[in-house]
Amino acid sequence: MLKSTTSVIEGRRITAYHGIVTGEAILGANIFRDLFAGIRDIIGGRSGAYEKELRKAREMAFAEMEEQARQLGANAIVGIDIDYETISAGSGNMLMVTVSGTAVTVA
Repeated sequence: MLKSTTSVIEGRRITAYHGIVTGEAILGANIFRDLFAGIRDIIGGRSGAYEKELRKAREMAFAEMEEQARQLGANAIVGIDIDYETISAGSGNMLMVTVSGTAVTVA
């Protein structure tokens, strides 16, 4: 599956538009990991735990979007938009990644 954030794929011609496809992933962040990530952020450095969770959520959202495109008969997705959000829920935070694009067939 070809994917692009632009509206075209250079060197390929769009022969059919199949519609908008989306993918969402929401992952809970462990309270202890949140605490240690906060300490690391205060003293400096990267938060590997959050980066890993964010990567995992993004991969899940893309997989869901690609599956929708396949079901529509597409072989590419163009105009992809990626959004990241944090949601406070009770005693912890949740990470949300949403992706959307247009499923197309390219030749």
